[in-house]
Amino acid sequence: MHASPRSSAAPILAAMTKAEPFASADEAWFWTMSALVARRDGARFAAGKGSVVRPCEPDDVVKCLDRLYRQRRIELAHARVMRIWGERGSAPSPRYPRERGDYRLWREAMNRLEWPLRVKGIVAGVPAVPEEGAEIVPFPGSLA
Repeated sequence: MHASPRSSAAPILAAMTKAEPFASADEAWFWTMSALVARRDGARFAAGKGSVVRPCEPDDVVKCLDRLYRQRRIELAHARVMRIWGERGSAPSPRYPRERGDYRLWREAMNRLEWPLRVKGIVAGVPAVPEEGAEIVPFPGSLA
């Protein structure tokens, strides 16, 4: 007996051309954290059901973060700050002395997360490609 796939069992995914990438790594992280908090609280998700179609799942952003951690580009302190402020839904402010340390870690983490998210098309914009040649600047005090 040959089983044929049922059309009702096929996942319904929105076309990637309709997907709207995030403006920044910060925006992608806040979206990811809100989805993870909702999942933790028992919400169930279906792709393409939100008001805006996104080019990824929350787990894709987490995988980028995990890869940075495994490459030792970010530390547990970065991840802790990202979790705390991501659950709050706002970034730490450098204006408040108690938040300055968290702000520094937050900016480092977001700057390092931006590149892999741009490469994957999760964050809008084309990743900046380094130029072929580099300018050689003489060392001060050298003979050259």
